[in-house]
Amino acid sequence: MEPYAEVEESYRRFAAEAADSPTFTAWALGVAGDPEVQAWIRTLPDLKQQPNLVFAAARHHGVPAPGPYDGLRAALLADGPGGPIRATVLARATQTNEVGRLATLVPAFAGFDGPLALLEVGASAGLCLYPDRWGYAWSTASGDVLLGDEPRLPCRVSGPAPLPTHLPEVAWRGGIDLNPLDVTDPDATGWLETLVWPEQDERRARLRQAVAVARADPPSIVRGDLLTELPGLVARASSYGTVVVFHSAVIAYLPPDLRLDFDRMVRGLVADGACHWVSNEGPQVLPSVTRTGPPIPEGHPTFVLGIDGQMVAQTHGHGRALRWVG
Repeated sequence: MEPYAEVEESYRRFAAEAADSPTFTAWALGVAGDPEVQAWIRTLPDLKQQPNLVFAAARHHGVPAPGPYDGLRAALLADGPGGPIRATVLARATQTNEVGRLATLVPAFAGFDGPLALLEVGASAGLCLYPDRWGYAWSTASGDVLLGDEPRLPCRVSGPAPLPTHLPEVAWRGGIDLNPLDVTDPDATGWLETLVWPEQDERRARLRQAVAVARADPPSIVRGDLLTELPGLVARASSYGTVVVFHSAVIAYLPPDLRLDFDRMVRGLVADGACHWVSNEGPQVLPSVTRTGPPIPEGHPTFVLGIDGQMVAQTHGHGRALRWVG
């Protein structure tokens, strides 16, 4: 998803990305063909116009999902300047924190000498900082590769992915976020559940398990801007082990000029030997990473997994598939 795209284009793109949610596909296509609702959405700040945020806010205030587009349409058009849906859109963010992505990130982590000091950019509640607390079930052409105990995160794998034989050793886990979510706060974790797409009960159950894991051992998450805080946190984490800066579906929320600033900064840290860098973003988000791998057709719904600035794989946005190309 490109949060800064024009409304009609953004919702058409989201309809393709949300193909496994019939409700969100129908809602997104409905918005893309509805000038009145588009006009309502355009009154929001650019970064707040994104489909997942608008849809989650509507659901938060009672719009049924699964449910017809007409229900969403009526609720949005009835929501005036001080309306509750608008207020929620302005106050909240799409901090999905999908732990299923670990099934695609762990093979990238496997190439680094441990113990690891994991530093997540845009950590939300920090649920993806626990790769050592989950099991994995990678389905390959040669059969299933299982690692760790249940619950296992499933992932279809193609290509010569370096699937690890042991769980990562994590000595320290921390993160940065403009608005960290407290895993002990029912309102914060309830919002995370609202962000899960309507038909995806398996993801909802996995989220609850991830919250339980994080509550038992809360991570250290700093409130602040990643461009300001990252170098200092990398230095702090270095005393614990090999520093791995990682992020997934986060840099897309920076304006394009700040994406370039982030790219330059983290490449500088890697060049200095201060950390490794694992990125997992849409193809257009970090062009310097995307262009190091095979071409990706325009509009193809995939994430690009990079290690130290080089594309190594294409991944499903929620971690269900990994196509290794590196």
